[in-house]
Amino acid sequence: VQADGTDGNCITFVLHDEDHTLGNSLRYMVMKNPEVEFCGYCITHPSESKINFRIQTRGALPAVEPFRKGLNDLMGVCQHVLNTFE
Repeated sequence: VQADGTDGNCITFVLHDEDHTLGNSLRYMVMKNPEVEFCGYCITHPSESKINFRIQTRGALPAVEPFRKGLNDLMGVCQHVLNTFE
């Protein structure tokens, strides 16, 4: 993961070897945070397996915090689905 951005409230994370599967579900989890003003992702080119994932927060909250929380929440949901399936 690379993080590009001059302001701590607005950062673009570059996620390598990922696609819409992670991008869309992570975007959903991050947008549940009321401090997040914008969250979106794009795939740079179909032949590249990386996504640009951008987060912009409203206040003094650094953008890395909702990113980290979104990843942790998504792992929890996936673990619950796996446990239910088993």
